[in-house]
Amino acid sequence: MISDVSVVVCAHDDRRWNVLREALTSLENQTLPPREIIVVIDHNPALLQRAARELRNATVVDNSEERGLGGARNAGTKASAGSIVAFLDDDAIASPDWLRLLRSGYEDPDVAGVGGSAEPIWERGRPRWFPPEFDWVVGCTFRGAPETPTAVRNFFGCNMSYRRAILLELGLFRLGYGCDETEFCIRLGQRWPERRLLFIPEAKIFHHVPADRAGFRRYLSRCYFEGGSKAVVSRLVGARDGLAAERSYTAQILPRALARDVRHAVSRGDSSGLGRAAAIVAGLGATTAGYLGGRIAPTPAARKRGWQGPPLRFRQDRTTATVPFEGER
Repeated sequence: MISDVSVVVCAHDDRRWNVLREALTSLENQTLPPREIIVVIDHNPALLQRAARELRNATVVDNSEERGLGGARNAGTKASAGSIVAFLDDDAIASPDWLRLLRSGYEDPDVAGVGGSAEPIWERGRPRWFPPEFDWVVGCTFRGAPETPTAVRNFFGCNMSYRRAILLELGLFRLGYGCDETEFCIRLGQRWPERRLLFIPEAKIFHHVPADRAGFRRYLSRCYFEGGSKAVVSRLVGARDGLAAERSYTAQILPRALARDVRHAVSRGDSSGLGRAAAIVAGLGATTAGYLGGRIAPTPAARKRGWQGPPLRFRQDRTTATVPFEGER
């Protein structure tokens, strides 16, 4: 049986060609086949020509929207025909039951979107100092995320789906780089508080992590960028909703992780425990610095993340910030 789910895969880098083919093969081998596979090529004419020529089982389209992942997702959504649109990164592999599990969540009419977990595939193995609570740095599910089907604030961008009508009615994604899915999910919840976003951990994908993304300098730079992205999101949707999950993560998950790694270092002589503890402190510091930088200069930070709307100069109240919608793509 063919499902009513369109799967959108966005690609921009010629160097990911082989992993893109792996991603598409995993979609072709789903226990519940997609209605269609749409590959969106993000402003890369040579890759567009190759994809159109060689990808026989997918519809290949150019990104006619703004450059960046958000724009590519918007182009893929507009080109889709299914009542549900699922998004998979071009460097990820979907588990065989991925689409079936995502689709099962929509049996509840109040569910607006369904997402799943992402497990890293480290090209050279996980660095011993890399804390699993920071796996979001490499686009994967971090330790402390829900382990059973749960309503959540937002999904991981590499593994998510929504009702197509909701995507279109909300105006699609508004950021091109960094937290575009977070901002969209929060905006959805503010528009329809009665709707739910359902996280199903068993709907798993496997995300490639190349060696150049596993270094400590890259780790810190991604933390800093993510902090700036959170500042932009909190400006767009309000600090209360924009930082609710982050407050819980910082107050509960990180202290437990820090205590665990220090304890392992002391009681077990695990030197890597001290490395992970130091990485937690450094990662939190870099994220906080990025957030403060984004708060000080919100418009430049938003532009770096693909915001095409007006400058972020507006009054914030205690709940939700408001911005004018003119100028959005």
